Amino acid sequence: MTPVILLLSVAILFAIYPAPYVKKTLTHLDSAVTDMYFFPSSSIKHAEHIYQFKTNYQDEKVESLFEQQSNIQDLIMHLEKTDTSSFIVIEGEEIIYEKYLNGYERDSLVTSFSIAKSFASTLIGIAIDEGLIESVNDPITKYIPELADRDPGFSEITVEHLLMMSSGISYHEIDFLNGDNTKTYWWPDLQYLSINMTKIEGLPLQRFHYNNYHPLLIGVILERVTGMSVSEYMESRLWTKIGTEFDAGWSLDDEGFEKMESGINARAIDFAKFGKLFIDDGVWGDEQVVSQGWVLRATSPPEITDYEGYYSEYSDYIFSDGNGFYKYFWWGIQRETGCDYFALGNHGQFIYLSPQKDMIIVRFGDYYGSADESYPWIRMFYEFVEAY
Repeated sequence: MTPVILLLSVAILFAIYPAPYVKKTLTHLDSAVTDMYFFPSSSIKHAEHIYQFKTNYQDEKVESLFEQQSNIQDLIMHLEKTDTSSFIVIEGEEIIYEKYLNGYERDSLVTSFSIAKSFASTLIGIAIDEGLIESVNDPITKYIPELADRDPGFSEITVEHLLMMSSGISYHEIDFLNGDNTKTYWWPDLQYLSINMTKIEGLPLQRFHYNNYHPLLIGVILERVTGMSVSEYMESRLWTKIGTEFDAGWSLDDEGFEKMESGINARAIDFAKFGKLFIDDGVWGDEQVVSQGWVLRATSPPEITDYEGYYSEYSDYIFSDGNGFYKYFWWGIQRETGCDYFALGNHGQFIYLSPQKDMIIVRFGDYYGSADESYPWIRMFYEFVEAY
């Protein structure tokens, strides 16, 4: 491409799209764990009363089981080679394995990517518990009426449809400037994007399609019903309730709105406490932080008649064994009795929970460390828990 054509192409992009969006997209391209230092961030204060897990390290047992079940020769070497930064295994109240690698320490900041969605879903549950939202069956236009002014079809979409990733809102996962993945990550005003630039292309509950406009709209609803920023609500209703040791932050767009699809930045050990809250049915100490009913509803398989058809686009992903599901911004795997479920973030961030074994596995890293992306980690966690 000649310099003249290149300059003309760039000029056209600046004419079509907001200048900050073009600059960010051209200079940063794909997302990276270091983006948390690029975006502005809110401040979320830690708990007044810090909770410390007990320690009962069982390194030999944990490493041996992971190696046997996952067919790897050396767990530590595997974690190092896969760009893992934090790897924690918790049973009940006890940390039985805790390793920080590749230059990271216990107090190192890590980013969540789409793990943030599971927090957003939980904040909806808390808002329902408080009576700020009547029900997940409420149409989203009850809280964002402007959507119906653009297209009456938005009135058919409920809060639950957003949480199920099955609203029928158009979403095309192509890269570069016109792709929705790129827009929902780099757009300078994410509220405007989600309210004014979304389109409907199907009916709700027809199919599951991962869609980052959904958490953005969830964020708009939370902000409007609480009268707070999402970060303020999270600090007061969740982060300070679960014994967190460190302050956290949430990456923001240029207008100060939380990047709801990603960007909670904290320490791995505090992310584990969010997992413990769910393992303990929403209870922390003597307080019901989020209702037990919400925890059960959010992490149980969806009641879908055509299960395979609903997940058809993702049959070769986590659902390849026919026992996986997605609900309320959590991924799940059905066992013979009960389910394991997990929060999953891009580049290999996991909070994996097995209520039957009372176990939490936390993995954060710079990359997935595998061409197959998330599936090897999920299988690794699942089989470890099965054998433990």
